[in-house]
Amino acid sequence: MPDTLAASDVRILKALQEDGRLSNQALSGTVGMSASPCWRRVRQLEDEGIIQRYMAVLGRREIGLGVLAFIRVKIDSHTEAEAEAFASAVMKLDCVVACYSIAGDADFLLQVVSQDLDTYSDFAMSVVRRLPGIKEMQTTFVLKEIKPFSGLPLPAENARRGR
Repeated sequence: MPDTLAASDVRILKALQEDGRLSNQALSGTVGMSASPCWRRVRQLEDEGIIQRYMAVLGRREIGLGVLAFIRVKIDSHTEAEAEAFASAVMKLDCVVACYSIAGDADFLLQVVSQDLDTYSDFAMSVVRRLPGIKEMQTTFVLKEIKPFSGLPLPAENARRGR
């Protein structure tokens, strides 16, 4: 963490990760600050890129996306151009909700959502297998979400940067 992240910053970040719709008034009360300094601090955290955006977390199943899968992908060549072509193509795919370049026995890990298994199968066979430079892919289906992403870990409130 940056050296300037104070305990009040941590409280602000924790509160906003739990509820990004908090008004400044509610946030300041939650974190024990007056409204103006709290607002200035949030703006500074945004300017520093610590707070990058605000978004709603949707219920995947509730919006009709019953399948969650991870696809490990190997590409043919490990040139910069090949990796960039693959990444560029993946960025255009709405079903791919996250993509990571990884180390190990695969080159990329894609997190994919789909309506059902038939829709996933069509996507995998007609879209993913045709991505530039793809050599091999392996799908792992999520049976149950035990701990879905809910925010990044932050230090205890009394911790200061540098410790």
